[in-house]
Amino acid sequence: MEAVYLSFILMLSIFLGFELISKVPATLHTPLMSGSNAISGITVVGALTAANSGSPDLALWLGTIAVALATINVVGGYMVTDRMLAMFKKRN
Repeated sequence: MEAVYLSFILMLSIFLGFELISKVPATLHTPLMSGSNAISGITVVGALTAANSGSPDLALWLGTIAVALATINVVGGYMVTDRMLAMFKKRN
C-alpha cells in the first residue's frame, strides 16, 4: 500500500514540476537554473550519505550511482549557466 502512495507522490511531483517549469519566462531561466544547481548540490550530499550508510551492497551501489548522476547534473548545470551568462557579456 505504501508503494501506491509513493507512486502517487512521484506522479504528482512530475506533473507539478512540468507545469511550473513550462510557465517560467526566459528572463528567469538563468537564476532558476543556478538555484536548481544548489539543490542538486544538496542531492550530492544526500547521495554520499546513502552510499556511506553501512547498509547492504545494494545501498552502496545505488548511492554511488546517485553521487555520479548528481555530480554530472551539477557540473552540467553550471556549464549551461556559464554559457547563458556569457551571452550577456559585451564583446570588445
